[in-house]
Amino acid sequence: MGLSARSGRARARQGVAWATASLTLAAGAGVVALAGCSSSSSSSGPPAYCAARTNLENSIKGLTSLKASSGVSGLKSQVTVIENNASKLVDAAKGDFPSQTSAITSSVNALKSSVAALPSSPSAAQVATVTKDAGSVVSSVSAFMSASSSKCS
Repeated sequence: MGLSARSGRARARQGVAWATASLTLAAGAGVVALAGCSSSSSSSGPPAYCAARTNLENSIKGLTSLKASSGVSGLKSQVTVIENNASKLVDAAKGDFPSQTSAITSSVNALKSSVAALPSSPSAAQVATVTKDAGSVVSSVSAFMSASSSKCS
């Protein structure tokens, strides 16, 4: 078997891995979207972390718009946006929701590490690790959204 046939199959496996990761991330972002922050009718307005959680939610949704052609560099860029928005949320809400914000910090750090370790042509196993870590971010943000829903509605 020639080298080009093997590299063609390797590229096909990578394409399948990216497609699987995209579908998983899309499903996870949908869960976060369902718990979105609604507008407040109180005269004092919602706490600052309500806007921060909406920004984090939107940056997580940005993962689903990545295409395989965006490659690892596109994924790294989006994870940086997620990290920045998560940091703002944690800073604003850690006094009121210490366990949820700690979980967000841990999950985002794990995602950042797994994405930083990706080579330009990741294996299916490497993509699976990133997908698992992205799922943990979605889960921790969903838990925060549930816990803070009464303050942000």
